[in-house]
Amino acid sequence: MSNNRRSPFLLIIIAVIIVLVVAIIWWFKPDNASKSSSQTDSTTLNSQANTSFTDEANSNNNVGALSKQDASQFTTGLENLPRSLQGTDVDGEIIIDENKQLVVTEGLRRLFDYFLSALGEEDEAVIYARVESYIRSHTPEPAASQAVTIFDQYVAYLKAIPAIESRYGNLQLQATKSGELDLNVVTQQQQDVAKLRQQHFSKETIKAFFGAEDEYDDYSLAMVKINQDKQLSDAQREAARQDYISRMPDNATKANITQQANLDELISRTEQMQAKGATAEELYSMRRELVGAPAAARLAQVDQQDTNFDQRFKQYQTQKQRLLSENADKVQAQTQINQIEQQLFSEAERKRLTGYAALQQQKAAEMN
Repeated sequence: MSNNRRSPFLLIIIAVIIVLVVAIIWWFKPDNASKSSSQTDSTTLNSQANTSFTDEANSNNNVGALSKQDASQFTTGLENLPRSLQGTDVDGEIIIDENKQLVVTEGLRRLFDYFLSALGEEDEAVIYARVESYIRSHTPEPAASQAVTIFDQYVAYLKAIPAIESRYGNLQLQATKSGELDLNVVTQQQQDVAKLRQQHFSKETIKAFFGAEDEYDDYSLAMVKINQDKQLSDAQREAARQDYISRMPDNATKANITQQANLDELISRTEQMQAKGATAEELYSMRRELVGAPAAARLAQVDQQDTNFDQRFKQYQTQKQRLLSENADKVQAQTQINQIEQQLFSEAERKRLTGYAALQQQKAAEMN
């Protein structure tokens, strides 16, 4: 009698639990409708994270609670990694000082991005639990809790970024008819992003997470401004670029920019000198000045290899055209052409032939 009375209530309770679980899973399912383009390459990963997160106001209150349930499946956070992370090393770092306090670095952001890159393969709550488990299994207190707090802030920041992006739209589409960007719009967007960061992070975290990125963005904006200044001559533009770079702080960002600038100049000057018939010695001297003797020597070797390939390519093209024009049997002609290819080129070189032929045709058309 008593058992018969309890059975309906038990079924009702089970049904309610199932409905709640389904509702929770649906609630935290990533919303693909929020996908948005990133302004620069440096924020591509962040945009992927943004598009997969659910609405911030709802998820901020619920992800933490759900992650406590999901956390039970993790000990180190590396169990049952999604396919995209399998066989990879965890990127990033967690640094602490002698008092076990967290030292925030750009490497901590890379650690977060490493796990967040799996959004779409794993639900947000699962990734949250995975990151928290990884941090706590690798980091003592209070640094562990400090890192988890910053991860909370980072997730909230990523969710808020799409609102700014949608407000300004794709800056590339806002270019004027002359192909120039509206620098005022770009600057305003940068300021809005800076304000958003101040709402979520401390000054120390902002500098550690975004310092290098901001330096490069400022450099890129300055270069665009210089290039769009119609009152400057080419020489004045180059002088303005060099002046800006010289005033940058001596750090990795400046070193990378300087290296890229040297590379751009190297390519430009090489093309100009080769067009004028410069000797190998003249090219080596110019390259040594820009990139140093070891790199200049390697480039000279590449030049020799390219010259050798070009000579064999011209020989191949001559024989190919002769066979096609003299042989009425096109199948037999192609067989002979294939044999010539194997005699003159390695397997890797043969893969270059079609593209190299198209490049030579393009150069010939430009000269005409």
